[in-house]
Amino acid sequence: MTDQAAPKGESTLTVVLAGGVNLAIAIMKAVAGILTGSGALLSEAAHSVADTFTEILLLTALRRSAKPADRLHPFGYGKERYFWSLLAAVSIFASGAMFSFYEGFSTVFGEPKPQENPLIGYIVLALAFVMEGVSWLQASRQVRREAAEQKRTIWEYLRLVDDPAPKSVFLEDSAALIGLVIAFLGLFLHHVTGSAVWDGLASIMIGLLLACVAYSLGLTNLRLLIGRQADPVVVRGIREQLAAAPEIEAVVDLQTMLLGTDLILVCTRVDFDDSLGASDVERACVRIAAELHERFDDVNEVFIEPVPRTDPELRAAVLARYGDLAHRFGHPTP
Repeated sequence: MTDQAAPKGESTLTVVLAGGVNLAIAIMKAVAGILTGSGALLSEAAHSVADTFTEILLLTALRRSAKPADRLHPFGYGKERYFWSLLAAVSIFASGAMFSFYEGFSTVFGEPKPQENPLIGYIVLALAFVMEGVSWLQASRQVRREAAEQKRTIWEYLRLVDDPAPKSVFLEDSAALIGLVIAFLGLFLHHVTGSAVWDGLASIMIGLLLACVAYSLGLTNLRLLIGRQADPVVVRGIREQLAAAPEIEAVVDLQTMLLGTDLILVCTRVDFDDSLGASDVERACVRIAAELHERFDDVNEVFIEPVPRTDPELRAAVLARYGDLAHRFGHPTP
């Protein structure tokens, strides 16, 4: 496992850099869109505005999720990061995608819009591409580093990541670079053909792109808010650690849940050696929990319940939850 402080600090840097870049680009695109009359440029301006709001929400998520546990929230505030990140996904769709759709359809089906000063649009798009590239490189660097640490491909990492900040910025910046290319093509084809339809189609494509990004991020945060299990590799490691304990004869059930970024709740039911006394079981529970904390930095809370492995109701509950795929995902079957 990796040190938790560094990833959190890097996530903040990634979000702050992306926010500053997006704010500057939004102003540039808006001015260029007004001067050129390009719907695609105005859609890209809305795209950057949406991304700027997203970074503000992500910064809020990073700050509020770091609050320590208290009496009302004994497991901490880690899941706040997922709530604010979900709002960020909604922001992308509401303020970015919807405006792009409106601008695109009004351009395609409305009165033709004359194009003026296309050179300004080309210059702004080129500058925006360079600036977005800087932000994308920072997000990409973090994603590649963390994926390598977990020995995963980038796509596997993005699917299983429990920190929505780097995924949000990486997908936003990737969409921004693609959107800039689409806007350039719309502006260029409008310039060459004199038809504003190309500009409108570019706006619609940008809207579809933003809708896809918003859906992906929204689905990720929805799963995390509901209470997704920990990384399957970590779950298997926890099960192996429990099964190796000399006092445990069988791991009857194992449940994990992400309480936030780098925070895992572990609840397990185990069948202890019947020859152990009550005090022996108590000491074993304390030692096993300490060993799990030491081996897995992300393990935050551990609850161990002694149960008989032959209990039919418990066996039925475990099989109903995991079925025949239990061992594949690191879960035991009693």
